[in-house]
Amino acid sequence: MSNTAPAFKPVARIGFFGPNGYHGDRRHGSNLWDAGIRASLEYAEAEAVALPEKIEGKRVSNLLANVDGLVVTGHDACHFRHTDMEELFQYCRKNAIPVLAIDRGMHAMNTAFGGTTMIDMGREAPDMLQHRHPPERGLRHGLVVEEFSRLAKLYGEGEIIVNSEHSQAVGRVARAFKVGARAMDGMVESIETNPEDPWWALGIQWQPACATSSGLDIQIFRCHIEKARARAAAPRARAA
Repeated sequence: MSNTAPAFKPVARIGFFGPNGYHGDRRHGSNLWDAGIRASLEYAEAEAVALPEKIEGKRVSNLLANVDGLVVTGHDACHFRHTDMEELFQYCRKNAIPVLAIDRGMHAMNTAFGGTTMIDMGREAPDMLQHRHPPERGLRHGLVVEEFSRLAKLYGEGEIIVNSEHSQAVGRVARAFKVGARAMDGMVESIETNPEDPWWALGIQWQPACATSSGLDIQIFRCHIEKARARAAAPRARAA
């Protein structure tokens, strides 16, 4: 019998900015954990820290002083100030704070580094598939995970089904990122930092904390938390 004690894992403090709750028909989800960002982070064994809903007038360095990672959430009805989001994401990159950006949060992260957002997909890309009201139960549609992407390590390469419903989308991808997944019509559904970038950031269009999420979606939170743990354990210079 081994007397080796299990390796200690430091508790990662993950700040989340944006709405916590997500609705959806639980009959179409995995039901393995409660819906919501806080519940998902706690199920994945992190300490969830709710950040103020607005950054305006607050120092980003103070907001993020006691967190090891950041989740930025949102939906089509969310309106983030571009200057706030630019400061937030630039600070995270400079200080190597792992970021998971969900839905509107991904759009904000992309534009913070020079990318663009399609505000009305129906008008700007009328030939694309219906993303606002996907045909499958649970508001799902298919997408293809790019080969050798960070996302492929979580879901595997090739086609997967996600609960993605949106009228806005990533337009031009910022040079800081590469595409991690596309819908069947070519619409960008995920972006991630380039392999040579020491900053870990992942943006996804779907809602892994929604009641209609799949059992695989928790892997996104677990991966993010592992990156945050690694940052917490590593010696680093004082945040700028």
